[in-house]
Amino acid sequence: MSQQILTVLEYMEKEKGIPRAEMVRTISEAIAIAAQKSINAEQVLEVAINPKTGALKAYALLRVVDSVGDANREIHVQKAAEEDPSVKIGDTVRREIDPVILGRIAAQAARSAITQSVREHERTRVAGQYERRVGKIVSGTIMRREIRESRFAEKGSTTDFVVNVDGTEGMLAQRDIIPGEEFRPGDGVRAILIGLGSNGYGPMLTLSRTSPKFVAALLHLEISELADGTVEIVRLVRDAGYRTKIAVRSNDRRVDPVGACVGSHGIRIKNIIKELGGEKIDVIAYSDDLQKFFHEALRPAIPQNVHVDAADQRIRFEVPESDLALVIGRGGKNARLTSRLLNWRLDISTANSGQAKFDMNVQQATESLNASIGLDAACSARLIGIGITTPEALDGVTVADLVDAGLEMKDAVSAVDAYKNYKKNRSATAATQAEQS
Repeated sequence: MSQQILTVLEYMEKEKGIPRAEMVRTISEAIAIAAQKSINAEQVLEVAINPKTGALKAYALLRVVDSVGDANREIHVQKAAEEDPSVKIGDTVRREIDPVILGRIAAQAARSAITQSVREHERTRVAGQYERRVGKIVSGTIMRREIRESRFAEKGSTTDFVVNVDGTEGMLAQRDIIPGEEFRPGDGVRAILIGLGSNGYGPMLTLSRTSPKFVAALLHLEISELADGTVEIVRLVRDAGYRTKIAVRSNDRRVDPVGACVGSHGIRIKNIIKELGGEKIDVIAYSDDLQKFFHEALRPAIPQNVHVDAADQRIRFEVPESDLALVIGRGGKNARLTSRLLNWRLDISTANSGQAKFDMNVQQATESLNASIGLDAACSARLIGIGITTPEALDGVTVADLVDAGLEMKDAVSAVDAYKNYKKNRSATAATQAEQS
């Protein structure tokens, strides 16, 4: 066993950076405790390992007394004096025992101690190396993918990726991957470190590419004015894979905050968009003046008939019909992001040259929603007010999305439930027609 221990000590010292003295102490204590609990329960044991040779010695610790009551733990003073004349009552003497009697207990305890020591050392090393890097970008290589089955059958499985970050494993879960991204083992990847955890076998870094902080960190790396504090990000909202909106301001009147972030011919922002797989980034000049900030957030669209309801934290306005799709975005996503950036609810309607034409369009859209998904006129009108004029515009929209856009909870629930039934009925009709054909 001596050679095996020596090999372990050398490996741990060279490959894992664990001091030999620390491993000797850990293994010795583990063997002594394990042996005392099993085959030598009545004795107090001590195990010593020679750090140079790996040789293992075991001792029974005996207390020197003038009257022996427990031969497994005590030794008479006269008998002890035969080996060491200087001993006195109350001292502890060590009596060597054959380490062979420890048998498999020693081997198992040693393995357990080594495993535990490595884990603890890795936790300490990773904590020391990465605690200060939480919130910063790290680079790594995809090692493997892990498919996890959900406890809920309807949710199916998720595909997570294990990343090698300078010899430490990191987890990039499916929820932290930008929609549409594909990775294979060997691919390089950058992500933000959002925390330190454990996978049961050792330390694990928690990574994300969908966090808004990832975009903020990329901006600070790319834009020197952000790094040195000349320009600062006041607000940042993100719908990963679709769009990020950032509001910036300058602490130097001579520096244009938007121009500094975008760069000459957009080169700075293009580099970040490329890293995000084409995700759009809107850079907006922040202002403490709500009206000014609101108009900046809607550019290039020009809002009309703006009414600010401070009591309800709501802004009602109109935009030309040609700008409606731009302001609302796919499935209302752009409007929701703008609302989050401003921290105000938005009520959006279209402005036309003729009120009659506007009213007729609203009526037609209302009737269409009523006929298609069975909503009442009032609820349909409110949906149209936030730019949802067809059933398809509700695809992928949640109750929370509609509430954020300004609908009351009951209307939002009715709209989402009605669209689910509409979609279910369409699928059933299509299936029936396919069978008949």
